[in-house]
Amino acid sequence: MENYSIFDIIGPAMIGPSSSHTAGAAKVAYIARSIFGKPIKKATFYLHGSFSTTYKGHGTDKALIAGVCGMRPDDPNIPFSYEKAKDMNIEIQFLKINLDDVHPNTVKIVFEGLDGLTQSIIGSSIGGGKVRIISIDDIDVAITGSYATLITQHLDLPGFVADISQILAKHHINIAFMKVFRETKGENAVMVIETDDVIHKDALEKISALGALNKLTFFEAIQ
Repeated sequence: MENYSIFDIIGPAMIGPSSSHTAGAAKVAYIARSIFGKPIKKATFYLHGSFSTTYKGHGTDKALIAGVCGMRPDDPNIPFSYEKAKDMNIEIQFLKINLDDVHPNTVKIVFEGLDGLTQSIIGSSIGGGKVRIISIDDIDVAITGSYATLITQHLDLPGFVADISQILAKHHINIAFMKVFRETKGENAVMVIETDDVIHKDALEKISALGALNKLTFFEAIQ
């Protein structure tokens, strides 16, 4: 069972009207943008469940665009996110989809970068401003954004997890949670490390130099 604090019950600092359909949507898109990690040419939002039926009335569309443009859930400019996306030359598209057995407030975001490469990220707004990223390029993951978060997309090779753990330990970074996700042994994998501390540039540079690494993402906790 999910645990909630008094702050979850009161609700997050946000631009309304809804913690699930607005604040949570902005947070999902903000984290997804951080994972994509490069300039965006186009963002296509595939809306599932209640997101697909109420997204205009609850401002979910504006919140999702805001997150993709780099706005956090409490940014007062969220109502003007369509204009912001236009200023940033980001093409926006909304489509409906059935993602089967996922939370009703779920969106699949497909990013296209200026280089033409794409990435697919699925996230859910699960209530009270809390979110969960559940898929990166069809690999199941679990990312909340509540902690400083390091994400590696890498080849599933022996010693890779140990190498990163040693680097973080040498920089006095305490790991709160760590999990590795993969589809097939020896092929592509995703590791999510949530830490109690911000990971500074020198540690990130050492991790970036590891041979099995394909992509590295780090972002600070998002409240």
